[in-house]
This record gives sequence, structure tokens and C-alpha cells, in this order.
Amino acid sequence: MVKGLRHVAEIGVRALRFAAAALALVVMGMAPFAPAAAADPLLAYGARIAGDDARTRIVIDMDREPAFTIHYLDNPVRIVVDLPATAFGFPAGDLKPTGLFKDIRYGTMDADSARIVLTAKKPVKLVVAKVQADESGKGQRLVLDAEMLPAGQFADLVKKQSWTSEDTAKDVGPVEPTQKADPNTFLVAVDAGHGGIDAGATGTDGVTQEKDITLAFAKIFADKLNAQPGIKAFLTRDKDQYLSLSERVTIARQNHASLFISLHADTLKQKDIRGATVYTISDKASDRLAGEVADRENNSDQVAGAEAQAQPAAVTDILMDLTRRETQAFSISLAQDVLSSFNGQISMINNPHRHAGFQVLTAPDVPSILLELGFLSNKDDEKLLLNEDWRQKVADRLTEAVKQYRVSIVANGG
Repeated sequence: MVKGLRHVAEIGVRALRFAAAALALVVMGMAPFAPAAAADPLLAYGARIAGDDARTRIVIDMDREPAFTIHYLDNPVRIVVDLPATAFGFPAGDLKPTGLFKDIRYGTMDADSARIVLTAKKPVKLVVAKVQADESGKGQRLVLDAEMLPAGQFADLVKKQSWTSEDTAKDVGPVEPTQKADPNTFLVAVDAGHGGIDAGATGTDGVTQEKDITLAFAKIFADKLNAQPGIKAFLTRDKDQYLSLSERVTIARQNHASLFISLHADTLKQKDIRGATVYTISDKASDRLAGEVADRENNSDQVAGAEAQAQPAAVTDILMDLTRRETQAFSISLAQDVLSSFNGQISMINNPHRHAGFQVLTAPDVPSILLELGFLSNKDDEKLLLNEDWRQKVADRLTEAVKQYRVSIVANGG
């Protein structure tokens, strides 16, 4: 039946509409379509969902362009998509709740309308809600891109919306930045690795936890950056809080950060290895050590019990590809500035600039590095990581690196 629906344009639209209407999923306590109530409904013949707990995309294939409106409800957080009369002819498993959503329901409201209700795990907003033609020319696609949203912004969204308006434009657009920096200010996202249920590495004493080391250092570093003219820093987390890797990246992007610096203090099986390491992103690891570190860091979400989610299809637009390449070049430049600032001042491992596929460095438009301050598996490094004077010194050198990077960017017209 569903296979036939997917080829509705070729094998008789009206007959299939009636059959799909009769078999439409009964949700939200609503009765199935009655024959008289669905003279010529839209046909939703396919659907798919992909994403994670920061961003999720839903695509619904329809036989023709639908008019739709978007509204939001709280307690629990829901997105309501209202449609004209629609027959839902795709398998329920095609819209299995995933990513930001914990429940998805859809069905008829009355003879002239249908509704999709997306229940979210956290405050959320549609940053894209549009209809576009299917590449094959057989129909239209309803595309809904959801993104996590600060709770205060969601409350305003619910309060200000109008249920009588058919204009959905006010509900669509980027999430408002939480950092109100001047456009001329150089904004740095300081990311304290791990947090909450994800403690990260543990020191040789069996007590010291990476999540505490990174947060303590992040606060010192951010304070030093904020003391610099023309520079503002903010923390992705300012307390013992779990954030997924995707949430960290999304927070930086939502706030239009100029830089993203993720701080870590890992452990290794080789107890004699010590010193700082600066990582940038690449498809292939520069060496086995870099690959092992990336694997552990990328496993943070699974350690915290978060399910691995399928990501939305990669953007193949040439402009986005050029943006990613330019961003990677800027990331490497930042890494080199950090190494230059650390040279002779802060202990570093051999070949201190390495690269691997770190998920936390995947922002396509924010230059990003991951800094291993040292290794908790090494007793000497552990002592330094707990030493306040050493932390201050490293934060000073890192601040100088950011200043040098900013000077070079401004000099080159960035």
C-alpha cells in the first residue's frame, strides 16, 4: 500500500487519496477520516526525521503544496503544525520520535484540517519551516528544522504568538543570541569539556575529575579574555552541567562566536606522556594518539546515556564547502598562535599540533580548537592542573594567543 502511495503521481492520485484517508493513523484521540470528510485531501506519502538533541530536521513528502501554520505550546513543550485536510499514508516508523522530539502525533482534526504535534524534550524553535519542490518534480516537501532554544526565549515565543494569524514568518528565523556583544566585539566561546553525569577522565589519585579541572580553568580564562578591550568571552557551561557535543557547537553558532575553544585534560595508557596538545579537525587522524583521544571525546554522549542520532544530510552547497575550508584554515592559524604563545613557557608533548575527527569541532563557520591542557594520567601534569599559579600562567598565554589571532584577522580584513 505504502509503496503505491510513494508513486501516487503515476498511478492515480484520487483513488489513493481515498484509500490513504481510510487507513490514516488515528492519533490524539481523533476518529479516522470519514469518506464524506475527505473529498480531495492532500496526500502525505513519505516522511523522514534526523538529528540530535540540539538540531532536528523533519521532511514530509506531499503530493502538492500545503498551506500551513505554526504555533507553540508549553507544559509540555510542543510545536503544532496545522494543515488542510491531509491523508497520512506513510508508515508510522518513518516519523519515529528522535533528536529533540520525544513524541510525534498526526491526524485529522475535522473535514477541512489536519494537525501534526511535535512534543519536544526541551524548549525548541523552528528556524526553518518551508515548502519546496521535490527534486523529481512529483510533489512538494514540507521541511521543518528545529533547534534548541533558551527557556526565556521560548516563553516569549508562546506569549507573543497569535493563533488567528496565518502568517508563520514570525515563528521562523534564527535563534536570538544570548550574548549581546557589540558587532565589533571579538566573541570567544570557552567550552569546559564534560560536566554533569559525564565526569570525563579521573586523575591518578582516583579523585580529581576532568569536568572540575576544565570548568575551573575555563572561568579563569574567560575572566582574562573579558578584561581585554574589544574581546568578550562566554562559557558554554558555567556549572556542573551535562551538555552534548552538538549542544556545545550549537551554542557557539547561535551566538555567532568568532572562536570556539574546548578545554580538556584526558588520560592515556602511556603514563609517561605529558604536556599540552592543540587539536584541530580533520577527516583522518594525524596519528594513533590523536585518533584515540578523538574516539574518547566523541564517546562522551554515549557515556552520559545519550543515544547516537543520525545527522541531517550534509550540505553539498559549494558556498558552504568553501566556508568549511576557510574555517579550517582559521582554526589551524589559531592553533599555531597557541603553540607560539606556549613555546618555552608551557610544557607540550612532541608534535603538539595534531588533528582528528572531533565532533565538538564541527561548526562549519566558527574556527575551533580543542586544547588538552595536560594529562591526568601523568602525576606531574595532574599536580600542575591542580595548581592555581600554573592555571593563571596558562590562561595568560592562551589569552595572548587569542589576542595575536585577532590582530592577524583584523589586519587581513577579517
